[in-house]
Amino acid sequence: MTQDSSTDPGTSPEPGTSRGLKIALVAGGVVAILLVGFAVAAFAMSGASLGSDPGALARIETQAFGGSVESVHATGPGGKPIPVAVHGGRLVPKRQLRPGQTISVDVVVKRPALVGWLVGSEEEKHLTLRAPVARVRSRWLTVDPSRPPRIHFDRPVRSVAYGTPGNLTHRTFSHPHSSVSLGAQEAAGTVVIAAAPRSWERLGTPQSVTWFPASGSPSVAASPAPGADVSPATPLRLTFSKPVGKVLGSALPTLSPDASGHWQRVDSHTLLFRPSGYGAGLSTDLEAELPKPVDVIAADGSLHRGRSIAWTIPPGSTLRLQQLLAEQGYLPVDWKPDGGAVARTPSAELRAAVEPPKGHFSWRYGNVPSGLREAWSAGKENAATEGAIKMFEDQHEMEIDGSAGAEVWDALLKASIAGEHNAEHGYSYVSVSETLPEQVTLWHDGKTIFTAAANTGIPGAETELGTFSVFEHLEETTMSGENPDGSHYEDPGIMWVSYFNGGDALHAFDRPSYGSPQSLGCVEMQLEDAAKVWPYTPVGTLVTIES
Repeated sequence: MTQDSSTDPGTSPEPGTSRGLKIALVAGGVVAILLVGFAVAAFAMSGASLGSDPGALARIETQAFGGSVESVHATGPGGKPIPVAVHGGRLVPKRQLRPGQTISVDVVVKRPALVGWLVGSEEEKHLTLRAPVARVRSRWLTVDPSRPPRIHFDRPVRSVAYGTPGNLTHRTFSHPHSSVSLGAQEAAGTVVIAAAPRSWERLGTPQSVTWFPASGSPSVAASPAPGADVSPATPLRLTFSKPVGKVLGSALPTLSPDASGHWQRVDSHTLLFRPSGYGAGLSTDLEAELPKPVDVIAADGSLHRGRSIAWTIPPGSTLRLQQLLAEQGYLPVDWKPDGGAVARTPSAELRAAVEPPKGHFSWRYGNVPSGLREAWSAGKENAATEGAIKMFEDQHEMEIDGSAGAEVWDALLKASIAGEHNAEHGYSYVSVSETLPEQVTLWHDGKTIFTAAANTGIPGAETELGTFSVFEHLEETTMSGENPDGSHYEDPGIMWVSYFNGGDALHAFDRPSYGSPQSLGCVEMQLEDAAKVWPYTPVGTLVTIES
């Protein structure tokens, strides 16, 4: 029987077939290893990072398989969008931001499709940061007077603005600066300075910087400068070259005259007096007395050793004085502001006293005598204003001099705030004509209410021509003086007397006749006529003597 050897289970395969299988297996393993290696490498090199940048808002960087930036979304406080441009991975705001502002940045990076299936098609990055802030390293500088002051910052800046509020010098730099020269300045002074560390930032919060000339002792710079005119509401700032505690100890300056308000330390080097109420009042010489002597920097930058710093509080303006007197009824004119009325507070009234509001005056009456019209002019000293001051002084029990000093201003402002008004009823004016027959005319509230014969001064004792205001109002008095021949006279029991110019007065006097020069300078009337005129001639009433 014949046996088929191909079916013999003991027969071995050919050697070439075994080697091919082995090669295939090895090749498959290598490919698998390569694929795994590629996957590992792709995963390792597909990342992106979002971080800070020395010039931009932030920087986004991607690795070899990181892909490209798909979107950038930046928001400020309250989620307000901030438009951002991307240049070479640098994120730059398209509008200026505020230094110190908190910003959230979200970036989406799209990976290449080749690795996207393996590690994800997108990657999201988030960063919260603050826009940088530049601060002055030292706010109190001691400088060589021959060199300009230089201000140093705690980080480089790209732009600055310095000077006084409303008058700033702006500078922008092509590259960051760590310090800025103020250029030629006085030997001592103060500026406010604001800076921005980045080109895409607005200027930051202004800081004050004060410089002092080099001195062997502590010095003080006053603002306003010593000797300057100030208002009662002006804060007084004293800035010392050394900390206040080292210069003065625990004591504070004292003001003379005493002014309502208080001192406070606003920082380690600075004392500030904040006036309250009416401060030291208008028309006052104000002086701050320091507990210890220091080098006081004068307005011209020179130094002098001392303990006192003085300012001048000038009187209020004549225009505002007239506005107040008109509002309170002491003038024959009314005043109305063009805008809103001045607030009835001490600070508002004090500001208005120095800077009068705009408005217009108008006569209170339709029929005004020419002499009275000539006695009034807005914004200028005149007889009508002097008479109004005297009337105000009389009603407030002050010394009557017709001058608006500190006491008058203080009382006027308080009266304005309280809404007070002239206690007299209406407005009177007296004219005396020396044309024969001489006579007195009484005008009141737009009407001539009385005319009577009168006597004026004889040659050698003439009644002075002009417009004057009554300064003393007496029902009865004794008159005495000297006659033209040098003899002395004394007349008791003179009735209905209104003194208006030195010893000249409107009054009653018994004469055989009236209407011609017979007196020693006074304006004499019959008893019954003087009695009618007298109630209308209180202190402050204008009297015009005309030829």
